[in-house]
Amino acid sequence: MTSEINIDYVLNLEGEPCPFPAMASINAYEDMQSGEVIEIISDCPQSINNIPVDAKKRGHEVLLVEQDGPTFRYIIKHL
Repeated sequence: MTSEINIDYVLNLEGEPCPFPAMASINAYEDMQSGEVIEIISDCPQSINNIPVDAKKRGHEVLLVEQDGPTFRYIIKHL
């Protein structure tokens, strides 16, 4: 599925403690245009409770949430 998604931005937040990944994601949405897609990578365990929820609250579409060991990968479409 992800091979069909054009990713405009990558935000690698590995090693960043909470709440920084959630805050950085919100800041990134503010700089994006409608229809653009961002890939967010985080190994903060709390990010699973923040990043997808914050994206939906702001009206964006969560295209993918994936976990590989301690690392989460989120793909969000700015709407």
